Amino acid sequence: MDSKSVPPPPAYSGPGYPAAQAQYGFPQYMPGSAIPGQQMAVTVQDQLNTPGPVIWMPIPPPIPKCPPGLEYLSQIDQISIQQQIELMEMISGFETCNRYEVKNSLGQMMYFAAEENDDFTLNMYGPLRSFTIKLFDSRSQPVMQLSRAFHCSICCCPCVCCLQELEVQAPPGTVIGYVKQKWHPCLPKFVIQNEAREDVLKMAGPCVPCRCFENIHFEVKALDGKSTVGTISRQWGGFAREAATDASIFGINFPMDLDIKTKAIVIGACFLLDFMFFERKGNRNRRGRTTGLHGAHRHRGAHRRHRH
Repeated sequence: MDSKSVPPPPAYSGPGYPAAQAQYGFPQYMPGSAIPGQQMAVTVQDQLNTPGPVIWMPIPPPIPKCPPGLEYLSQIDQISIQQQIELMEMISGFETCNRYEVKNSLGQMMYFAAEENDDFTLNMYGPLRSFTIKLFDSRSQPVMQLSRAFHCSICCCPCVCCLQELEVQAPPGTVIGYVKQKWHPCLPKFVIQNEAREDVLKMAGPCVPCRCFENIHFEVKALDGKSTVGTISRQWGGFAREAATDASIFGINFPMDLDIKTKAIVIGACFLLDFMFFERKGNRNRRGRTTGLHGAHRHRGAHRRHRH
């Protein structure tokens, strides 16, 4: 615990941050709402899976040529993204909009991410669904928007219509980059592009179905494929959590001096990975009602009634 103050990074010149403060108000997307953007005022205690007051990262001063709201990224090299556990989804078996908490290495909230979607798309297309995710800061202002169009997923087909692509906007309405999947028969491979669709970084990971009961690491590398720039890690949550819910926990590492926009695109890549590889194709509660022992009992009962 060094008592000396840590100097700010070269990209920032100005006074130090004020002390962190607890925030108690935040707009919340109504669970299961079929109207994108419909909100209601609730406390942070209700909308976050964290007991006690929520500590937000202090609001940094504006940085020249930086999208408003992304100033937080100039001060960090580690991020934790935790998907909220949806109790209604676990009980009813029907898919609900995903929500995430984005925190720094000290556990301070940086952003709150909420998916905008309708009930039909959520439950008809599952993890392949098109989506829009907005990231809000402590002032309830949208600072980023992540959008993915619907694409079918056939790993053995190199057709462009089967490859996933995420568009990153910061602030919403201004495109800063893309995350584009590259075809490979079994390994997840992606390229990170800037707003002009020029390749900036590469990202690759292991065969996800072959990695059970352990953390799964996706490496972000330079275009030459030799030097590692950062890592996105999906953390194993234990047998109890993995069996009960598909809510994921991710850790992101990148250099402190990495371009702020590139950091934002890497964060967007984390959400795309969650939908592609870790969002279940159907809630287990719903599958249990149509398959397995309970389903077999219902089918046998129906046959007995038919014979009678």
